[in-house]
Amino acid sequence: MKKRRMFKNSILVFSALLVVVVSTIANPQRDRDRDHGGRWEYLGQAHVDGRADHDKISVDNGGSFRAILLEVRDGAIEFKRVVVHFENGADHDMNIRERIPSGGRTRAIDLPGDRRRIRSVELWYEKANWKRRPSVKLYGQR
Repeated sequence: MKKRRMFKNSILVFSALLVVVVSTIANPQRDRDRDHGGRWEYLGQAHVDGRADHDKISVDNGGSFRAILLEVRDGAIEFKRVVVHFENGADHDMNIRERIPSGGRTRAIDLPGDRRRIRSVELWYEKANWKRRPSVKLYGQR
């Protein structure tokens, strides 16, 4: 009888552990939130053109943000420089110098001062011959 009860308890513990593991794996947004301390909001995207080395993402969101994150799809991009233009006319120029693989993202990039309203983000990157035009998605953290 004791063995049967111990077996049932072991099955219950294993089942509960399995549910926790599966729910953690099945929610990548929660992983992104946990890694960077909060929710990320989609702000816009640009499709990279292999003939140019510069693109701009206009932000139409009226919110204020304390950090940004760039996510790359459909091809690796070697970033050189990123400039964030704020609604008050100020700019924040950053030398990123980082190669982001397809499906990858930058670290959270903190913006100076308190939360800031973003007008646009300009991207400078290394030219390349991509089979497909990569896209860069911009996220902001409030």
